[in-house]
Amino acid sequence: MKTSKAAKPLPCPCGSVSYADCCGRYHAGDAAPSAEALMRSRYSAYVLRLSPYLMATWHPDTRPASLDLDEDACQWIGLQVLSHARQDDSRATVAFVARYRINGRAHRLSELSRFVRQDGRWLYVDGDTGS
Repeated sequence: MKTSKAAKPLPCPCGSVSYADCCGRYHAGDAAPSAEALMRSRYSAYVLRLSPYLMATWHPDTRPASLDLDEDACQWIGLQVLSHARQDDSRATVAFVARYRINGRAHRLSELSRFVRQDGRWLYVDGDTGS
């Protein structure tokens, strides 16, 4: 007699639990409860090429007019959150390192990102990048 195994949950690109229990719910419309959760969901959105989500979670004062996520340009391969600091109820920073490949060559993006909370939702403002 054959027994069926439950489907294994799809892992979240940000490296935390399953996609449905992590970034998937924010991509579906739930508000991220913290700047770190928003940053993780934005990383996952880059991995999954969810331009509308990235634009919607970018502060309107710093959001670009458009965002082209060229499928061949970049392959995101890992995220490490270094710190999350909340300055007050409406401002926070998140330091992270994201790893990616372009044409088979590995790269690292280090950023200290700034976030603000408006109308109950965290938004990405900008960040300082390092090597």
